[in-house]
Amino acid sequence: MTVAASDIAPAVAPPPLTFPRAVLFDWDNTLVTNWRCVHAATNAALAAFGMPTWTLEESYTRVRQSLRDAFPALFGDGWERARDIFYAHFEAHHLEFLDPLAGAGPLLEALAARGVYVGVVSNKTGRFLRAEAQALGWDRWCGALVGAGDAVADKPDPAPVHLALEPAGIGPGPDVWFVGDADIDMECAHRTGCLPLMVGTTPHGAGALAAFPPHRRFVGCDELCTLVDGL
Repeated sequence: MTVAASDIAPAVAPPPLTFPRAVLFDWDNTLVTNWRCVHAATNAALAAFGMPTWTLEESYTRVRQSLRDAFPALFGDGWERARDIFYAHFEAHHLEFLDPLAGAGPLLEALAARGVYVGVVSNKTGRFLRAEAQALGWDRWCGALVGAGDAVADKPDPAPVHLALEPAGIGPGPDVWFVGDADIDMECAHRTGCLPLMVGTTPHGAGALAAFPPHRRFVGCDELCTLVDGL
């Protein structure tokens, strides 16, 4: 059977991007990885309560919200003890497991060099986030590093986005990119009117992105860095 050229659907071009005024990044699995430490600290809390521990794949799909939002539902009235177990384990080990993802440092440096305001909005506890950024020397490129507990509510609530943009006097909008690896990042971008850009290959639950789809997807920060250099 012969197929006419007119019967072949043309490739869909990716939506165009224009140079941003600001870029907000998620942290874990977007710019860095120390997921094994998050996973181990969560399992330490689960084990202390006699609950089944999670596989690494289960942690990827279940750990989305900040601890103060997730642990009460998971541990009930004992959530504060579980929180203390998690934090003690994580604080002891998180810098040991910290690895920057490919292209992340060059991307931050390239944006800052071109006068783009850079911030981080993470559901990692703020003091841990800032300790990690300082250990990598990346805090020099970031106008704000907003973690869980820093704003009145955590991502996907809009509050941390406004807090992260406040030092620049910029309001959220389509000229602000929100770059993350998870569905909760895309939800936060949609809820604030920022442009949702997804990086990486973090697993998502079925239909997780249906309500809040990314504008564009990238394999990683190195691909996004190449795009920024060409804008």
